[in-house]
Amino acid sequence: MPMKRAALRLLCLFLAAVPAAAAPRVEITIPHAVRAEPLTGRIFFFLTRDGLREPRLQAGSYMGSTPFFGVDVSGLAAGTATVVDETALGFPTRSLKDIPQGEYQVQALANVYTRFARSDGHVIWAHMDQWEGQRFNVSPGNLVSESRRIRFDAASNDTIRLELTRVLPPVAVPPDTDWVKRVKIQSKLLSAFWGQPTYIGATVLLPKGFRENPGTKYPAVYIQGHFSLAPPFGFTPQADGGTPESRAQRGYEFYQAWSSGSVPPMVAVTFQHPTPYYDDSYAVNSANNGPYADALLGELIPHLEEKFRLIPEARARLLTGGSTGGWESLALQIQHPDFFGGVWSLYPDPVDFRSYQLSNIYEDASAFFAPSRDGWLHPERFIMQTAEGQPILTQRQMSQLEAVLGSHGRSGQQMNAFDAAWGPAGRDGYPRELWDKLTGKIDRDVALYMRDHGFDLTWYLKQNWSRVGKDLAGKIHVYVGEMDNFYLHLAVYRMEELLKSLENPRAGAVFEYGRPMKGHGWQPFTNAELIRMMAEHMKQSAR
Repeated sequence: MPMKRAALRLLCLFLAAVPAAAAPRVEITIPHAVRAEPLTGRIFFFLTRDGLREPRLQAGSYMGSTPFFGVDVSGLAAGTATVVDETALGFPTRSLKDIPQGEYQVQALANVYTRFARSDGHVIWAHMDQWEGQRFNVSPGNLVSESRRIRFDAASNDTIRLELTRVLPPVAVPPDTDWVKRVKIQSKLLSAFWGQPTYIGATVLLPKGFRENPGTKYPAVYIQGHFSLAPPFGFTPQADGGTPESRAQRGYEFYQAWSSGSVPPMVAVTFQHPTPYYDDSYAVNSANNGPYADALLGELIPHLEEKFRLIPEARARLLTGGSTGGWESLALQIQHPDFFGGVWSLYPDPVDFRSYQLSNIYEDASAFFAPSRDGWLHPERFIMQTAEGQPILTQRQMSQLEAVLGSHGRSGQQMNAFDAAWGPAGRDGYPRELWDKLTGKIDRDVALYMRDHGFDLTWYLKQNWSRVGKDLAGKIHVYVGEMDNFYLHLAVYRMEELLKSLENPRAGAVFEYGRPMKGHGWQPFTNAELIRMMAEHMKQSAR
């Protein structure tokens, strides 16, 4: 025994003599003068070699991001340092120790959370949208430090100190014009659910002659999509001199058609309905987001119909949108078949969860890896490709980004948006994630919840066609490129296959695929042509 004790003492002395691995750390504080009350939220640290823009404006996107790292804080007192070190998860590099030595511009930011005491009994903390569309790096009220230049060395014991000295300003809402009007109302339903004042709104584009014809009522086209205060269909009275395919040029061409009266008179409306989890609610009633479908259909649309002389009939309520808006316009039509008169859905998010992009969430064990064919090779699943088929982003990388942006489903990004809109609430009140964002393991119970609560639109149609078919026949039109950058065409194929097989009545649905090499954003008509198609559809329906 004495020999063992002596050996143990020698080992301890040896370990004490070995120098600890060097690693830099970042200390971020909030001065009392900037914010006196404690802060609950998420603190970020950014590094970039590009000194032309603030580092915070270069991070947080799956389309390309400078390295950044995030940590939660709860009740953080002013003057108390938040530490970001090698244990903090980052994107695209996982740890500070993975940052190459060199010169960097650095900055810190605090994403401020609000306490929500919801009507379902859960109390959570999340970011209250400030009418910016859940863009954490520009959201009003968030705190940022000044950007400064440092020399970074992952092998050093340096301490980088930053102070959050600036509060981001309110959003500048564009002024109304003769053509474009903006509406923002407090939703009683959503405010009651969240226990906080909660707002929904719309941007409205009026047709030629609206003011001169006060006795005329108009049909409405409701355009779904991500949060934006821009006019519907990109309507702009100025050409940018760019290519004919540029967004601004398309908006100018639409302005010419709309303002000249060469398209049938309608009122075009885009919704604004950000949630504490995403810039868009997906226009459904949700365990996590609350009764957004009820608020939009029962509060906002009646308000718009009265204020802007809209025809309050299903035949005169038409829907369109792309991507997120493609899914929600299709969902609004399918789940409320006698409220809307037709949908033109463009490149929608997954409409069949057997093709949840490249995963079958009912059968696959992992969102990150395809089932192995030989037990040795485990191909990674991708979430994004070029129109030529070159994979550019894996599901694992996207999930890591979301884990850095926010814990408990609070990233404000796409996969967490699906979790919040379609999935159940967990015991802690936060969205129960479809898969673990660090391991990729799929939670089968969440997948079945999404299906059985009507969010797998193909499954919903199959189960409910005898009830909803009479109100949906001839109303569904779907358009997607055959090389969609997010693999969304795969689910559309499955929906088309089902709708072609349904009887009593026949669906009469239209599906069109862009080829060759047509990616996300493809549509086979201009927006002016779409308005004419909708007007003709209304005439045919009347007959």
